[in-house]
Amino acid sequence: MPFKKKAPEEPDFQNLPRHVAIIMDGNGRWAKAHGLPRKAGHAAGAETFRTIATYCKDIGLEYLTVYAFSTENWKRPADEVQAIMDLLKKYLREAIEKMERDRIKMRLFGDLSVLDEELLALCRETEEISERYEGFQVNICLNYGGRDEILHACKSFAEDCLSGKAVPSELTESGFSDYLYSAGVPDPDLIIRPSGELRLSNFLLWQSAYSELYFTDVLWPDFSKEELCRAIAAYQHRSRRYGGV
Repeated sequence: MPFKKKAPEEPDFQNLPRHVAIIMDGNGRWAKAHGLPRKAGHAAGAETFRTIATYCKDIGLEYLTVYAFSTENWKRPADEVQAIMDLLKKYLREAIEKMERDRIKMRLFGDLSVLDEELLALCRETEEISERYEGFQVNICLNYGGRDEILHACKSFAEDCLSGKAVPSELTESGFSDYLYSAGVPDPDLIIRPSGELRLSNFLLWQSAYSELYFTDVLWPDFSKEELCRAIAAYQHRSRRYGGV
């Protein structure tokens, strides 16, 4: 298996993956290693996200999807959850100011119904602005879980069957994908997980069926443009056969 294998430093920028997804992991451990509170790690991680998202746009990627807050993260201490939500509000306010100038699209994947009114309004505003543009798109997984997404899609399909809009026997894989939060977005070519953990942690379970995986021990706040390039270069040296020969 190619996990953690040292990759060439420089990717072929003329042959980039369309869609890169990142599990932004390691903020808490980074903070602990630096003798700081966990919320300081999340703040540092937010700055890393800003840097990496800008770089992805600059080099010509089409889609970047990041795991910001999972359905399981509500189990964390209340003050840590609030710190993450405050950072999300801060980022979305800044994004709204820049989206029209930079023509960046943004979508939110997850069950947003449980968010407070201020954050929910910011999410809606970013998506409304995004509808006016084409080009680089950032997808933020917020209150997201892969299993929850699949259940949500199944329920939506069942409702369409009951109302006569859909027929169970005619359901296809592509048709089912249209019921997911990521409808209309191609599956990720490459999924990156920093922090040394070797699992998907309920991230894009349906969409990751044939994604290439890249794991690194680097904690997310220390993740750099150079580390992203190593991940892309490693991806470019793999053979994607999709079950064929």
